[in-house]
Amino acid sequence: MRSRVITFPDAVGLRPTPDRVRETLFNWLGQTLYGRTCLDLFAGSGALGFEAASRGAEQVVMVEKNPVVERVLRDNIRKLGCANVAVRGQDGLEFARRETQRYDVIFLDPPFNSDYLPKLLEILPQRLSENGVVYMEAGAGLDVPQPWQVLKSGKAGQVHYQLIGLRNND
Repeated sequence: MRSRVITFPDAVGLRPTPDRVRETLFNWLGQTLYGRTCLDLFAGSGALGFEAASRGAEQVVMVEKNPVVERVLRDNIRKLGCANVAVRGQDGLEFARRETQRYDVIFLDPPFNSDYLPKLLEILPQRLSENGVVYMEAGAGLDVPQPWQVLKSGKAGQVHYQLIGLRNND
């Protein structure tokens, strides 16, 4: 699956994670995600989820509420033969509220003009496996509340990105 180009439609607010940022993220996560479960909550183009799948993730769940974008994600899954990738056609916040599975890596790239991040940071500790991490992208830097801690962070153009985890209560 390496070096395959995915196609995605023009949709309002759809901005795939820049290649440089994606490369940094997967350097942070380690080159392989073998055996890990990943959740891409606002999948959009699916770039992060497909990258995780190509790096050996056991399972990738992509959540996308735009029906046109969801259909393209499903087409790309078929085209790439990704048996380990599933798509859920619903709002990322609603999915996070109802989902009971825990994930090792959660990708959060909600619309920049939304107020989703603070709400998600309240919900996601219950969705994260032990030692799991959350990757976030936003249009501005974000101070993460307890019980989160910033593990890594960077900025590229208008994109602020962070890898966060839960604090160990030693």
